[in-house]
Amino acid sequence: MESKQTGVQLDYAGAAARLAKVVKRTPLTYNQNLSRRYQCSVYLKREDLQVVRSYKLRGAYNMMSSLPPDQLQRGVVCASAGNHAQGFAYSCRKLSVKGVVFMPIITPNQKVQQTKMFGEDNVEIVLTGDTFDDCAAAAKKYTAEHSMVFIPPFDDYRIIEGQGTVGIEILEDQPEIDYLFVPVGGGGLSAGVGSYFKTFSPGTRIIGVEPAGAPAMYQSRQEGKPITLDSIDRFVDGAAVKRVGDTTFAICQEVLHEVHLVPEGKVCSSILKLYNEDAIVVEPAGALSIAVLDDYAHEIKGKNVVCVVSGSNNDIDRMQEIKERSLQYEGLKHYFLVRFAQRPGALKEFVNHVLGPNDDITRFEYMQKHNKETGPALVGVELKQRQDYEALIENMKRYQINYTELNKNDTLFGYLV
Repeated sequence: MESKQTGVQLDYAGAAARLAKVVKRTPLTYNQNLSRRYQCSVYLKREDLQVVRSYKLRGAYNMMSSLPPDQLQRGVVCASAGNHAQGFAYSCRKLSVKGVVFMPIITPNQKVQQTKMFGEDNVEIVLTGDTFDDCAAAAKKYTAEHSMVFIPPFDDYRIIEGQGTVGIEILEDQPEIDYLFVPVGGGGLSAGVGSYFKTFSPGTRIIGVEPAGAPAMYQSRQEGKPITLDSIDRFVDGAAVKRVGDTTFAICQEVLHEVHLVPEGKVCSSILKLYNEDAIVVEPAGALSIAVLDDYAHEIKGKNVVCVVSGSNNDIDRMQEIKERSLQYEGLKHYFLVRFAQRPGALKEFVNHVLGPNDDITRFEYMQKHNKETGPALVGVELKQRQDYEALIENMKRYQINYTELNKNDTLFGYLV
């Protein structure tokens, strides 16, 4: 099929044939809890169960296996600190080709080891640069110097074809779909699945979902062209990019009905719900398509809905941060800088009279002044329910507590918490 915007002929059938013996055909599962909550039929496309625990293998292998033999044997290079690196590494091993993976120096060791595990002796890992942009620049320079082939994470029609095979499997398992929610990072998955659906299921409403802290596709659509964001929140790392691809943008402009933004805290709440209710472990990007459902609850009622769960490469060390962000988003965790009165019983009065019966102090530490005298205290308070917040603030005022609310001051929060 041909994209009207790019004029590129996309061969999804060919990609599916190349991937048939390499990728796992992931299940499309009916989710009872979500279906009951939204009074519709919700199906999850479980790419978190893929061989490398994300859909990225599809695009990497499709592009690499499509290369002429002489190019492939010169070796391939990628820049990634996440799922693309692991899909790339697995593809190198399957194709018996040399691959070099460039990762930022700050990449967690778990991700480095995962990439080594999937690639075995076929991959070399180079840690360089403090940021992904530095790392990518080094990777492209190395590629040129060694006459190798660079395998991009999203902006290539062969990558898009590979990711689009997710759409083939979905429609083979469930031909009648009213709404499709797909996460958006650089745009490879949304362009691939979206264009396939546009051709073979034109009645499906296709919604791209981006993290609110990295709205690259959303802003680009507003401007009518790809733009580069000045800064982003990298928390939803599998979907946080400063700039989407030129090719992916053109296709997404054509096939996506809209792009919707979801706050990072909402994503965290969805991660925890999926784990607690369904024992499904997803990474932040993998939860995007489910986190957005609240905003479409009225529209999807009584409909057939598919959410693409894009991956599950979630480092267990991140779980505390995920819980923290969720609590703050839900209005259950608040931080204050409290300047206690210098008199006996001030702290006891705060605990006994300011805090409500169900409020809990989860963090307490005195800040030190430059002259080493005791300064204000950093106090973290966790509530049982959101509405207890108003009573807490009212008590602060009633007992004339001198406080600064850090949740409403991004600069102080980032520095102190």
